[in-house]
Amino acid sequence: MLRARQKIGKYRILGRISSGPLATVYRAHDTIQNIKVALKIPKADDDQGRKEFLHEVRVATKLKHPNILSVLNASYIDGHFVIAMELGEQSLADRIERRTSTARALDLAGQGLAALAHAHDHKIIHCDIKPENFILFPGNQLKLADFGFAKLSLRTLKASGSGTIDYIAPEQAMGRPKFQSDVFSMGLVLYRMFSGKLPEWPFDWPLAGYDTLSARVRPELIEVLRKAIQLDPGKRYRDAVQMQADFLRAHSHARKQKRPKAKNGSRRGPSWRQMQWREFQRKFRKTLETHHHCRRCEGPVSESMQACPWCGFDNPARGSESRMPSSCPRCERGVKNDWDYCAWCYGPGFVEESARKYPDKRYSVRCANTRCRGPLMPFMRYCPWCRMKVRRPWKLKGSRQSCRACGWGIARDFWNYCAWCREPVQRE
Repeated sequence: MLRARQKIGKYRILGRISSGPLATVYRAHDTIQNIKVALKIPKADDDQGRKEFLHEVRVATKLKHPNILSVLNASYIDGHFVIAMELGEQSLADRIERRTSTARALDLAGQGLAALAHAHDHKIIHCDIKPENFILFPGNQLKLADFGFAKLSLRTLKASGSGTIDYIAPEQAMGRPKFQSDVFSMGLVLYRMFSGKLPEWPFDWPLAGYDTLSARVRPELIEVLRKAIQLDPGKRYRDAVQMQADFLRAHSHARKQKRPKAKNGSRRGPSWRQMQWREFQRKFRKTLETHHHCRRCEGPVSESMQACPWCGFDNPARGSESRMPSSCPRCERGVKNDWDYCAWCYGPGFVEESARKYPDKRYSVRCANTRCRGPLMPFMRYCPWCRMKVRRPWKLKGSRQSCRACGWGIARDFWNYCAWCREPVQRE
């Protein structure tokens, strides 16, 4: 246990923030950079424990997102494994003890879901979603902390029976965590934030605090929470990406319902952005198959897009219902049953279910691989038959404009970003 004013490397301890079964967190001053930081020092003394923490720090460092707590540094100092992180103002657990406006709660909920969806997008299960692990920063920015320690936390949970039982999913308590477990925990966090009550077993609906909840948020948002808190994992959202997509749609619908009236008493007409989207759809919907909406800005997007052309969000259609019969387990974009590989992301092939090949009028060119020559659809990144990267720059029918970075066709009059490489579009 370190004491106040004690120095460890370049850090001077200011006080203890918290102490748990796995680690102690201190408030400290970085004497070189002259900033305050949070120092997390694991309690595990064995080599295996240190290896697991080191591995998880590396995983957490890869999760670059504005709503995920950054790891500033991790090193061995004076015999201690020290993890330096951003220092926030308070936790969400502290914040929800006070009255919070519905608008502010919705904003915080959106930020929390964005963080968890990003983690799930990178195949990481948090395993300890609770208000204490969401940290508030100036400007009401929310960041998810304690990423990457799931394996060690579960080992401790199964061995000692400890853990954040209030927010744990039933299957996780039995030692079988999955993405739906994080969804369940997130549903409980949001339910408590909006209702002031933490639901308890057996989670029969309506839950405690339902009257308060229904008075604060619209039915569409309540249905999102209800689906997240299902006891059966199969009835929940498959991951936070899908949950976030439904949350954004419900929140957007709620905003439209409350659209302010004009001075003459009538509802205001569509916004400039909506008019822009409508005109874009009129010109390019059929060509691009923009049947989906971006998870962040709600703009029209297609499964083939790598980024939202309106806000630059990565894999914007993820979590939407594909019009193809199957979906890739990695990127969740649609795939046809006769494809050997995903045409949108690079990875191992699929198990062949049938040798039958299905025709499709969307096939327009042939693979450049002379040993393959399989048919390709516009905007495929990889050949679904041989996995070779498509070298040709796809052009956008109805537009003569191309991205200066990747050479693929773009709609410069509408887009802010290239939908294929995320390069900002330069206006002429």
